[in-house]
Amino acid sequence: MAAAAPIIALVAAGLALVGVLFAWLGVVTPLVGFQTFAAGALLGGFFATVVALIGLFLSRGGKDPAGFQKSLMGLALALGLLIVVLGAAATGGDAPPINDITTDLDSPPAFADAALVPEYADRDMSYPAEFVEIVRESYPDLAPLAVPDAPADALLRAERAAESLGWEVVAKDGSRGTLYARDETALFRFVDDVVVRVTPTDDGSLIDVRSKSRDGQGDLGANAARIRALLEALQ
Repeated sequence: MAAAAPIIALVAAGLALVGVLFAWLGVVTPLVGFQTFAAGALLGGFFATVVALIGLFLSRGGKDPAGFQKSLMGLALALGLLIVVLGAAATGGDAPPINDITTDLDSPPAFADAALVPEYADRDMSYPAEFVEIVRESYPDLAPLAVPDAPADALLRAERAAESLGWEVVAKDGSRGTLYARDETALFRFVDDVVVRVTPTDDGSLIDVRSKSRDGQGDLGANAARIRALLEALQ
């Protein structure tokens, strides 16, 4: 039991690493890579912790010093895995389990037709009605940004701000005052789609932003953070 603890922990760590590596290389989808990582780090780490604790109990009191050391090693590795995955989950705080956020809940910016952005093909890009009240309660700080710029200038500013944040602007529609971008996470390469809409006003322009995840049911607050980042870059 004592000898098994570090082995199980190492196997779990290897599985978690494979999930990250394969997702980053594009061998598997981001969601599959994340699920593999979670299975290795969370389930494997929990199992290794249990085995290590049993090993510590059986080798306690100097009965098996070598086994006690191996159990300690396995416990340290297992707890390290659990800390990594739980720490990553904690970054979302109390973010609700939704993945489509916008500054305009009454009339969310619409994504382009697939003819303009082929990546949107065969995907439901409409805004979920059930998200409206959740966003209103969870992200009360998100609101359109009023700027003194003319619409064309405001759209250009938004494009430059998006690029400065490392987003890829995939299309623009000047006639509708919109631009479409994508942002990709560093490790698992999850892709989130963004639409920025500029509306003319008497004093300049109003900028709205919508950010939507392609995978998963929750986003750990990433889409709201992305919207805040763009609005801050525009101010």
